[in-house]
Amino acid sequence: MKKIYTTLIVAFLAIGAHAQIDRSQMPESGPAPEINLEDPQTFEMKNGLKVLVVENHKLPRVSIQLRIDNAPVPEGEKVGVASLTGSLLGKGSKNISKDDFNEEVDFLGARISFGSQGASASALSKYFPRILELMADAAIHPEFTQEEFEKEKQKMLTGLKTEEKDVKAIARNVSSALAYTKKHPYGEFPTETSVNKVTLEDVKRFYDNQFLPANAYLVVVGDVKFEKVKELVEEHFTPWTKGTPPFLQFSSPSDALYSQINFVNVPNAVQSEITAENLVELKMKDPDYLPALLANEILGGGGEGRLFLNLREDKGYTYGSYSRLGDDKYAPARFRAVASVRNAVTDSSVVELLKEIENIRKEPVSQEELENTKAKYSGRFVMALENPQTIARYALNIETENLPEDFYKTYLERLNAVTVEEVQEAAQKYIKPEHIRVVVTGKASEVLPNLENISYNGKKVPVKYFDKNADPSEKPQVGTATVPEGVGATEVLKKYIEAIGGKEKLEQVEAYAMLAEAEMQGMQLDLEIKKTTGGKYMQDIKVGGNSMSKQVFDGSTGYMMMQGQRKDLGEDEIVQIKAEAVPFPELDYLKDDTITLEGMETIEGQKAYELKLSDDKSAFYDAESGLKVQETTIAEMGGQPMTSTINYGNYQEVSGIKFPFTLAQTVGPQSFDFKVTEVKVNEGVSDSDFK
Repeated sequence: MKKIYTTLIVAFLAIGAHAQIDRSQMPESGPAPEINLEDPQTFEMKNGLKVLVVENHKLPRVSIQLRIDNAPVPEGEKVGVASLTGSLLGKGSKNISKDDFNEEVDFLGARISFGSQGASASALSKYFPRILELMADAAIHPEFTQEEFEKEKQKMLTGLKTEEKDVKAIARNVSSALAYTKKHPYGEFPTETSVNKVTLEDVKRFYDNQFLPANAYLVVVGDVKFEKVKELVEEHFTPWTKGTPPFLQFSSPSDALYSQINFVNVPNAVQSEITAENLVELKMKDPDYLPALLANEILGGGGEGRLFLNLREDKGYTYGSYSRLGDDKYAPARFRAVASVRNAVTDSSVVELLKEIENIRKEPVSQEELENTKAKYSGRFVMALENPQTIARYALNIETENLPEDFYKTYLERLNAVTVEEVQEAAQKYIKPEHIRVVVTGKASEVLPNLENISYNGKKVPVKYFDKNADPSEKPQVGTATVPEGVGATEVLKKYIEAIGGKEKLEQVEAYAMLAEAEMQGMQLDLEIKKTTGGKYMQDIKVGGNSMSKQVFDGSTGYMMMQGQRKDLGEDEIVQIKAEAVPFPELDYLKDDTITLEGMETIEGQKAYELKLSDDKSAFYDAESGLKVQETTIAEMGGQPMTSTINYGNYQEVSGIKFPFTLAQTVGPQSFDFKVTEVKVNEGVSDSDFK
């Protein structure tokens, strides 16, 4: 009984003490905790390879990272050789075939991957000796064959082909090229022309010159013993021939002379990609490195950043807007503020980006912003310490970035000591609105007129024009082209109907089925569409043979299924799907006097008539051929309007009627290029398809 009484008294006293805390006042921060980082064990081989080992016996796993810390290499007219070298490494070796290599790695439940400047692997620790041996063998004795080279080259060319209309890819390439110039390694990007110039001999030469141990680091983390690692590394990496990569000079980039907008016209863009950028000379060892990171984090580091709160939370222009501040020991890095926005608010978004960039420099950040950001960084740092690979990464940074030995041991102390004044000084040093380059990639006809009227600090911002290869270009033609006299919506629709087979032929179609396929993140998408003249409709998208998205309409009611979850169609959804259900909706459009001809646009370099089908849908028909080349639809997703675009091409005749055999669909940031594999007319469709 006495024990119980004592416990209750202690609890009562604790509650009393808790009740006396003044929760209206933020508790004072205590001193930064001392970080005790165990130094990795290291040794260096005669060929120059430096090895770092972090023993951690909590789990029976091990990870290996090989990093070659070479200066950036200009590839010139053969941009793509580095990527092709990386893709060919790891295809077995001179001692083991590709198939046997992959089969053994899979059998051991391991993972090995290669790049042009290194490799990584992970496995159970009991398989560490063999995985290290396989990784070393593939790295030091690669078997570069013409057959594999041709395969990888074709993959790369296919990837470039799919990016030709990808607004994000175009924006990424052009913004880096304009920041650095295309003669700088950081401004180069591969093209079909440059990749086609690369030969197998170029790959071998690149490997011989760059894949060398002089600047290489091997990091081993996990359930291993240092002495055993040393023994195995010396056994398998001693054959790596000593050598130093050649020093290749490249141009020194410079900032824009004045703030400007660089516009890239992508006629199929359904939203604009904005990048506001300038170059920065920032290295991890610089004394203002941490204040600079904090300034960027407050501006656009995440969901609490000013850019996000302004452009998304306040204005609703975008799903997110962020900024990044790079560091680099070899060349200038970049400050970038980015956003993907609707066409209609592109100019407004640029104005808000510039406003926030100006404010972070002009006005000191609040103490609350600074403390919250410090807390975020501190939390990330402490959480990262739970991962044994963090210790290896920190040790590697100290080696490669020439950092003080106590850089990470004093990290929190130095972070907490950063002042509001230091953050503002860093923002003023590294964020340069007077030299800012705003790269806008978007649809000229919808965004350019307003972009050309933007003013910043009382001055009109000049606009320069570039093509998707980052070369200067003429100003795109904007505005509606003159529609020929006597052409209206009816004439456009009749020309389309005649172009695909004629009204009589189309009216003989009672139903058709279409099969198509596309690729998404390495997975195949299968699309099946069935329509009938009775207004029945079925669309099914499968991944790996499993239905991921399905819509079914029997002419009066229907449903949709997403990943197995069924939902009956509502009234508004039925109205929308009815318009899609008939095989050739243009036959019905002829009877609809609400459809109007809005004008002409340039689609894929060709003039096209724009028909307004409804408030949220338009269709474009090639002025010369009459064929439909594009449809755009605006729908609300997540509380924001989202534009979906379908481009039609490669028309082929089936049963006397022309169908598009390529369907390139873009929804927000996602793109899918469907290739039609089969079309059946008046067959392959039954009532059971619409159950």
